[in-house]
Amino acid sequence: MDKCHRDTESTEIKELNKFTEEIIGCAIEVHKQLGPGLLEAIYESALCIEFDINNINYQRQIMIPIEYKDHKIGEYRLDLLVRNEIIIELKAVDNLSPIFEAQLLSYLKMTGKRLGLLINFNVPMLKGGIRRIIL
Repeated sequence: MDKCHRDTESTEIKELNKFTEEIIGCAIEVHKQLGPGLLEAIYESALCIEFDINNINYQRQIMIPIEYKDHKIGEYRLDLLVRNEIIIELKAVDNLSPIFEAQLLSYLKMTGKRLGLLINFNVPMLKGGIRRIIL
């Protein structure tokens, strides 16, 4: 990898990290206000309000086709796509199963995005409910 490509990639990662910090800050605020124990949809709505307050561009519940050998075989729904770069998968479960990380990893691969956050709001401290996946 040449130096120019490394510098560009490094700058891109720094930007994604900055956006990630903003997203996590919003999620922490939601968790601080609502606490654990609610439905995923409630946290999603509240997080979108935080994004609006903080002028964070996002898309909610967008459908993405699943293709196999140039044939559409289904579709899946992303919870949130922030700044058209970061996929957010929200959960409100007792334990983050490895299947949730595999799901997010698949979403990243299928969309060509590089960074995803898996956020589980059903935890005492939100820090323990966040997983960051980067390709």
